[in-house]
Amino acid sequence: MKDNIVLIGMPGVGKSTIGVILAKILGYKFIDADIVIQQEEKRLLKDIIASEGVEGFIQIENRVNSSIQCDRSVIATGGSVVYGREAMEHLKNIGQVVYLKVDYDTIDHRLGNLKGRGVVLKDGQDLKALYDERVPLYEKYADLIVDETNCNIEETVEKLVKLL
Repeated sequence: MKDNIVLIGMPGVGKSTIGVILAKILGYKFIDADIVIQQEEKRLLKDIIASEGVEGFIQIENRVNSSIQCDRSVIATGGSVVYGREAMEHLKNIGQVVYLKVDYDTIDHRLGNLKGRGVVLKDGQDLKALYDERVPLYEKYADLIVDETNCNIEETVEKLVKLL
């Protein structure tokens, strides 16, 4: 049954913030996939990345997201979830995948310390390269795309509720 809403997008687009508000409006539960990963692994995302490396983290993220079982929930995923094919297939099976889209300049402005946020960057990769690499993946997996450019949180939620 596809009665979940799965939010995907770059770090800093507001998946968690929008997810909480959307869950309240719809009377759904809210699940932050990054927190689920931290609870299952008993360590912070940045510590997992530091000890397991980017590829190791992506494998853990893929495994954990592939096992999420819920109904009537809004799931905010980590920005790197789209690297896990099994996770994305599972999430598409249990819910409607919504890509929260923001232009590069807005993301660049919103994100301060990437490492502190637990952002998955490969060696030598900068934010622009990461953005260019992920956007096609977000678009590939999305059932719906909500363009947040020049929108505040309330306007984005309004757009999203109308689409659903």
